[in-house]
Amino acid sequence: MTDMLTVPTAPRHVHSAAPASRSAARWAAVGGVVAGPLFLAVGLAQGFTRDGFDFTRNAISQLALGEAGWIQAASFVLAGALLIAGATGLRRALRGGPGGTWGPVLVGVFGVSFWVAAAFPADAGAGFPVGAPDATVMSGHGAVHMFGGMIGYLALCAAFVVLARPLAARGLRGWAVASRVVPAAVLAGFMASAASVLAFTLGAGLGLLWLSTVTARLAGTPANR
Repeated sequence: MTDMLTVPTAPRHVHSAAPASRSAARWAAVGGVVAGPLFLAVGLAQGFTRDGFDFTRNAISQLALGEAGWIQAASFVLAGALLIAGATGLRRALRGGPGGTWGPVLVGVFGVSFWVAAAFPADAGAGFPVGAPDATVMSGHGAVHMFGGMIGYLALCAAFVVLARPLAARGLRGWAVASRVVPAAVLAGFMASAASVLAFTLGAGLGLLWLSTVTARLAGTPANR
């Protein structure tokens, strides 16, 4: 009789699996949220305090040169790690939905490009570090640095277009439109870099900040079912 009155109960973890998964995705996505603002803050702080650096003539990546260059090199490594963590969080948040595969992959490629930038520093030039000639002579590591950055930001722009789909799926139509427009502004900054290093910096900064914002929005907004 005792066996007949026993009612099997469902394992408790079944009910908590989905919330736990969403929580893990949010925590992982924090990396993608803080990476851009932190990287820019470190770059700005150095740019305004290091002798010879001029935002109208020098790119933030050149801060990895000179005696204090280790600070910027460490910033590249940390930002890359945070971006890859953010890509993992996005993958969890978008799993099974539009953009759930290629969006995170492209963000991950962008993160890896920061590690390439740390391993292959930019060339000296435009008067920085102090004593460097105005003209920049392209070296092998400088070419890899430039190529890695180009691939990284092209991947980021592609990621924005892909991530417009899950934004739209969550009812964030305005965000989806902006995510398709921002890449044009980022690329415009890159194309203007030959005439203005500041335009390049502004375009790159816009890309980093928009990724931070989009990651926070997607990780915090559930998909419409």
